[in-house]
Amino acid sequence: MAKPLVTCLWFDGQAEAAAKYYCTVFKDSKITQVIPMVVTFELNGNKFMGLNGGPQFKFDEAISLMVNCDSQEEIDYYWDTFLNDGGTESVCGWLKDKFGLSWQIVPSNIGELMATPERAKRVMDAVMKMKKLDMKKMEEA
Repeated sequence: MAKPLVTCLWFDGQAEAAAKYYCTVFKDSKITQVIPMVVTFELNGNKFMGLNGGPQFKFDEAISLMVNCDSQEEIDYYWDTFLNDGGTESVCGWLKDKFGLSWQIVPSNIGELMATPERAKRVMDAVMKMKKLDMKKMEEA
């Protein structure tokens, strides 16, 4: 039987604070265990482990978590929540939260919008001009 994957996130002593924060951002979330070195938690059914690993490693854009949103209101909620709590915006729907973890806040129909090469080019041309993604503009592209 295959075991589910668990994403381990390396923090510099902020694993519990990060887990608590993420559980406020995502409604279907919970902390499942807290011990000094590790906190385990679930966000929308996805399992994570926060490790208090120290300052040796930092997050970068090579790894990001993608949030699929069904509406512009959802995109706005996640985007604004992360930014208003100390995050920094990037481009093309990417941002970093206050812990430095990268997130992609995208419409859940992005695969459909990019289904053909011609439309994918139009959508990407529109996306390249955006920071927070605008579903309507992407759908109209």
